[in-house]
Amino acid sequence: MALGKYSRVDNRRQNSSYCSAVTIVVFVGLCLVGVWMLTSSSVVPGQNVDVPAQENKNGVKQQVPESNEINPKQFEDSQGDLPEDATKGGNTTPEEKLEEKPVEKPEEIPEEKPEEKPEEKPEEKPEEKPEGKSNEEIKSGDGSNTETQNGGNNAEDGDAKTNNGETNTEDGGTKPDDGDSNAAGQGDSQENSTEKKPDTDETETKLDENTGEGKDGETGNDQIDEKVDQKDNKESDKSPDGQVSNRSQGELLPSGAQSELLNETTTQSGSWSTQAAESKNEKETQKSSDQQQGYNWKLCNATAGPDFIPCLDNWQAIRSLRSTKHYEHRERHCPEEPPSCLVPLPDGYKRPVEWPTSREKIWYHNVPHTKLAEVKGHQNWVKITGEFLTFPGGGTQFKHGALHYIDFINESVPDIAWGKRTRVILDVGCGVASFGGYLFDRDVLAMSFAPKDEHEAQVQFALERGIPAISAVMGTKRLPYPGRVFDAVHCARCRVPWHIEGGKLLLELNRMLRPGGFFVWSATPVYQKLAEDVEIWQAMTELTKAMCWDLVSINKDTINGVGVATYRKPTSNECYEQRSKQEPPLCEASDDPNAAWNVPLQACMHKVPVDSQERGSQWPEQWPARLDKAPYWMLSSQVGVYGKPAPEDFTADYEHWKRVVSNSYLNGIGINWSSVRNAMDMRSVYGGLAAALKELNVWVMNVITVDSPDTLPIIYERGLFGIYHDWCESFSTYPRSYDLLHADHLFSKVKKRCSLVAVFAEVDRVLRPEGKLIVRDNVETINELENMARSMQWEVRMTYSKDKEGLLCVQKSMWRPKESETITYAIA
Repeated sequence: MALGKYSRVDNRRQNSSYCSAVTIVVFVGLCLVGVWMLTSSSVVPGQNVDVPAQENKNGVKQQVPESNEINPKQFEDSQGDLPEDATKGGNTTPEEKLEEKPVEKPEEIPEEKPEEKPEEKPEEKPEEKPEGKSNEEIKSGDGSNTETQNGGNNAEDGDAKTNNGETNTEDGGTKPDDGDSNAAGQGDSQENSTEKKPDTDETETKLDENTGEGKDGETGNDQIDEKVDQKDNKESDKSPDGQVSNRSQGELLPSGAQSELLNETTTQSGSWSTQAAESKNEKETQKSSDQQQGYNWKLCNATAGPDFIPCLDNWQAIRSLRSTKHYEHRERHCPEEPPSCLVPLPDGYKRPVEWPTSREKIWYHNVPHTKLAEVKGHQNWVKITGEFLTFPGGGTQFKHGALHYIDFINESVPDIAWGKRTRVILDVGCGVASFGGYLFDRDVLAMSFAPKDEHEAQVQFALERGIPAISAVMGTKRLPYPGRVFDAVHCARCRVPWHIEGGKLLLELNRMLRPGGFFVWSATPVYQKLAEDVEIWQAMTELTKAMCWDLVSINKDTINGVGVATYRKPTSNECYEQRSKQEPPLCEASDDPNAAWNVPLQACMHKVPVDSQERGSQWPEQWPARLDKAPYWMLSSQVGVYGKPAPEDFTADYEHWKRVVSNSYLNGIGINWSSVRNAMDMRSVYGGLAAALKELNVWVMNVITVDSPDTLPIIYERGLFGIYHDWCESFSTYPRSYDLLHADHLFSKVKKRCSLVAVFAEVDRVLRPEGKLIVRDNVETINELENMARSMQWEVRMTYSKDKEGLLCVQKSMWRPKESETITYAIA
């Protein structure tokens, strides 16, 4: 800086007294500070100037040369942004400027050459003035931090200029061959400039990604639209002489016309770092150190071993139950503190077989259970074939194949119209979910469920096959789905006593079934004449009549030797009002049919909506038209999740996710989608991600968190499906169930309520080895999750940040810790 240079001049003036030297230095320093304050908004345009002009101690104005930089339009300065004195000499041609000499002071010796006495530079640093200077750290693409300093916006700030490798400093300029200065982004020598170009390019890429709007113009809704691009088009950022311009940095820091400055920002801090940078670095260092030392992962030691589901294997809570006659022991009993240990892998675990082959066979060692094959093998549920478990496609009611059974139902009741009118169904007591697995061939999504351990690992078999299913039971609480969302409900020997206790369980189906939807019941009371079957049939006949369900068909499948009864829910309240006996009763008007999270069952019926603008009063459009259109009951007078009128909000969300999927997810983050079958959107809104993936052989479990706006009915209306959940608890699925998890601003919200470490341990439990996790969240949370993933030895496939928002893609590894931790409540 200025003080350092004049100190060197005074050292060489052997005839000057020490006092006069100090006086001159102080005077000149004060002058420089004053001029800098007056002209702080001006910019020194230009580089490639041999020797810039100087201001002498008598107050001669310093001339500001214009740049002869190539590509003048890109780096053109706007004089309206500069003070008058900063633009003097502007009519001089570039050629003339190259030969200009500085106005020397009468008593000064000439300007030093940049290469002279580099060893004196350390003496310079402590004398540089830090006033008004700052420095900024920019993370380059290789993970290193490049500290950039700007020589200021005016001549007095001391800019470094470069011309054909020869660098000269202005008054107060730091030496260009100073290693610190070069690293800080000042005008480099030719050698250092060449060495710094790779970092400069990567820094530019990082800055380009972090500035401005996305290419589609969207910046709101906490979303990131852009395709993740690891490299910018560097050719367009280079001047013809090969120097890389810092265009993106000018965009990031739009102060006047500063885009012409190479590798510079707005202010300079000399040798001093800012307090903000020092504190930030220290906090990050401490945080990184704490995290590296704090993540001490251990294996969960539980009775369930590799199949541990914390909320379903809480034996301490199960043993304290007063009764189990309503299957209370199969319901969720979550521990007060979720576990932060990792579930072990089964011995011999392999990468799962890909869909659609997985529908027919899976690796035995991935789900090493044989009991179901022994008990249900004759019904073609599952068989053991060498190192595989094979699934002939049968079931208790369809021994000769699910597809024949599916088509038989459609022939019996043509109005079901699989894949058109009927798109989303609930399969109760699903077994190994072959019914739902083959409904994919008819463009139907089945939400299948069965209790854990009733038939050993049945839901686990389903998920390993690539068929959607959860572990749940019809017990004492409502299932975690909204009211009036399923187009049909299916039960094939599902072993549910529908007729008992006032029909409470069948009334729960009535809550979830759309008005006009079908209940398909294939069970022995329909076609057998044993005394118990006859008794059950009579009870069901009375109950369904009292519920105003219409028995539309009873048919017998001669090939499978089973009968199927199909009922239809009413589309009006007329029957309810004409009943002579109000049993089952109608629910109170205050009873919300959509309230389903830990809500006790009620033996009552909700009225059918009659207002034409109320959900449930009309049947959705046929599939696939219903996917793209906002539901008829989303009104412009309603405000959507993102603040727009509801229909516009819906459309904007869908367009956003289509862009994200096509521009980024399909090609930009290194995912082989042929290996992805089971996917989960851990914090869905309108189901936009699932809708955008409709062309792939992927099904998406849309999770609506219990503390988010209840948009799950909209997802079902589109012909998609999902579930309510609280991520402070474990999900009702087996370990290693999903190929891909997607979390859009989930973790930053959930960590306010519960342990982020425990939530990430749950992610590890649910995700398959080699499965992918995609996170979109704020940078702080992204960094925290990245550290956790690395501590589990996951592969970080890609990280990206922009405007304090980040994107992370990681791949789970096969690594498991050596130490174990006994989960006392999970020991049977």
